[in-house]
Amino acid sequence: MDPTQLALVALLAGAIVGVLVTALVVVALRARDRAREQADGDVPAGAREVLAAMDEAALIVDASFLIVANSPTAELFGLRAGESIPGDELRELLRASRGVSHSETGTLRLRRGVAPAEPRLIVARASSITPRLTLVLVRDITERERVEEMRRDFVANTSHELKTPVGAVTLLAEAIESAADDPEQVRSFATRLSGEATRLGNLTSRIMSLSRLQSSDELTELRDVAVDEVITSAIETHAIAAESAGVTLVRGGTRGLYVRGDVQVLSEAVGNLIANAIAYSPPASHVGIGVKSAPEAVEIAVTDRGIGIPESDQQRVFERFYRADHARSRRTGGTGLGLSIVKHAVQRHGGEVQLWSRPGRGSTFTIRLPAVAGPEGAAPVKKAKKRIARATPARTKGETA
Repeated sequence: MDPTQLALVALLAGAIVGVLVTALVVVALRARDRAREQADGDVPAGAREVLAAMDEAALIVDASFLIVANSPTAELFGLRAGESIPGDELRELLRASRGVSHSETGTLRLRRGVAPAEPRLIVARASSITPRLTLVLVRDITERERVEEMRRDFVANTSHELKTPVGAVTLLAEAIESAADDPEQVRSFATRLSGEATRLGNLTSRIMSLSRLQSSDELTELRDVAVDEVITSAIETHAIAAESAGVTLVRGGTRGLYVRGDVQVLSEAVGNLIANAIAYSPPASHVGIGVKSAPEAVEIAVTDRGIGIPESDQQRVFERFYRADHARSRRTGGTGLGLSIVKHAVQRHGGEVQLWSRPGRGSTFTIRLPAVAGPEGAAPVKKAKKRIARATPARTKGETA
C-alpha cells in the first residue's frame, strides 16, 4: 500500500473517531438536559416566579442535594441551580426534613462569597414540598446578632460604670450625716459629693447621646451647616476649661466651608475632641483646631502636644468606656465615651475619623465629612484668623493664620 493510500486510511479512521466522540458528547448532553427537564418538571407551577421575586435567599433541592431552582439572593451564598448543596450541616438539615410533616430549622455558618470572605451566621429552614423536593429558606442573622451583642455589652459596661459614682454619692452622703457636727468635714464631703454628682450627670448625658447616635433613627435636624459655626460653638463651650488648665486654643485654617448635617451633633463631636486634647495636654501648651478643604470633603483636625497614645491602644480608643490611661481619666472626670460618640456622630454624617499619635509627641484627630456647596450667597472661602484662648484673659489675642 503506497503512502497516499495510507494517508487516506488514516484520514478515514480519524473522521470515524471524531464522529464517535461527537456522538458520545451529544448523547451525554441530551441525557443531562433530559435529567434537568425531568427535575424541572417536578418543580410546582409558579415556584420559580415566586423565588425570582424573593428578597431572601431561597432554593429548591432534590433528593440528591442538587439545586433545581433558586432566588437571586441565594447566589450570593454560592447556591446556584445545577450545583450541589455545599456543607455537611445544610445537608444534615435537609435529611432531617424529609418524610416529616413539619419544617426543620437550624443555625449554621455559610460563607457569603468566596474565601477569604467571612462565614455568615444564618438560619436555614427546610420544608418538603413534594416527595423528592425540599424548599430551603436562608436568612442571614449576622448583623442582628452583632447588634444584640453590642446591646448586651453596652448594658453591662454602663451598669459597671454607673456603680462607681452612685456608690461614691451614697458613701459621701453617709459621711456627711455622720460628720454633721464638723462644718469643715461637711464642706469637704459636700465638695466631693458635688464632683461625683457632676460626673454622674456627665456620664448619663453621654450615654444618652451615644444611644441616640447608635439607634436606627435617621438624624432629623439636617441642613447645610457652616463649619465655622461648628468650630466656634465647640471652642466657646470649652474655653473656660482651657483657661482653667492653662491651655491655649489656636484656631486656624480655611473659612466658608459647609457640610450637610446636624449642627448640635457635629459641635458635640468636635467639642469632645477639644475636651480630650485639653485634658491630656500639659499646662502652657497649645491645642490646635484647623479646617481645610479636601477633594469632595472637609477636614477638621484637633491637635495637641500631650502625652500621646501608644500604638497598641490606638485601635481601641474609639470603643465605649475604653481608656488608655485609667488613672488620668479618673482624675479628669473622663467617662470613656467621648471618642465613641465622635466616631458614631461622624459615621452618621457619612464621614470618618482618623488618628495620628506618638507617645510624648501628642495626637491629631481628623474628622472628614462630605463637603457641600452651602446656601446660595454664602461667604467666599478665605483664610481664617487664629483665635487664641489663654489661661490668663489679659493675654488673650488674635494672630493672623
